[in-house]
Amino acid sequence: MKILVTGATGNLGSLVVQELLKIVPAESIAVSVRDPQKAEHLSAQGIDVRQGDFNDYNSLVSAFAGIDRLLIISTDDLQNRVNQQAAAVKAAKEANVSFIAYTSAPNAPNSKLVLAKSHSETEEVIKASGIPYSFLRNNWYLENEMATFQSVLQGGPWVIATGEAKIGWASRRDFAEAAARVLTGEGHENTVYELSGTPLTQEELANIFAEAMNRDVQVQYVDLETYSKMLSSTGMPEAVVGLLASLQKDIGDGELNIESDDLEKLLGHPTTPLKTAFQELLS
Repeated sequence: MKILVTGATGNLGSLVVQELLKIVPAESIAVSVRDPQKAEHLSAQGIDVRQGDFNDYNSLVSAFAGIDRLLIISTDDLQNRVNQQAAAVKAAKEANVSFIAYTSAPNAPNSKLVLAKSHSETEEVIKASGIPYSFLRNNWYLENEMATFQSVLQGGPWVIATGEAKIGWASRRDFAEAAARVLTGEGHENTVYELSGTPLTQEELANIFAEAMNRDVQVQYVDLETYSKMLSSTGMPEAVVGLLASLQKDIGDGELNIESDDLEKLLGHPTTPLKTAFQELLS
């Protein structure tokens, strides 16, 4: 069995590869990256590094040749994501890949989250391909809040624009391990997993952060208009400000408040305690 991970030099992909190496030999792992020179450290470990560009269909067909199980990590090109990922699915079909796992969004088909539509459309493309699949609907990476963590460590307030809404944070490594378990395990054909930690409010997360870092944290609730002005004052492009404000609104409306034990079931153990995750992330 040969497993390939796309985007393997990215934040999530690199962790998935690390987790795979704990389960299967390096020669069973392949990766596709735009620039193989950036993956020389993987080649040195015996991993099969292949060139694959989501904007170059033929490169994807070549990269997926001889692959049994494929993890498509969603691209960060929000405008072109669906077309890019549809090309990857088509290439997988041409290369006779027998299983696709895809990192999707929470409750993708029904979510109002601004990012969910492209994930839902990609899920439909994968279903239509006829290739057995597993949709890994990752909730919110703890690392997504890094800007807040750094600001608080520098003495700033913990700014909350999502009110009392709850979010299913977990460490990125936990999501990566779950992906590795699906790629190497059995019985995951045509499955959907809602992968989430225990939903918490931002203030509850701030309290865990305060305990982990052994420091006082000042919580500041703001409305979306104030939040947008705060982002704009940093010189952030208005398009990015608009996207982040939309995300905060959707999260505040409860789009990430999903109760599920799928993550712990896939891991076979409890998720990493957030206190521990903070200490590992910020030590």
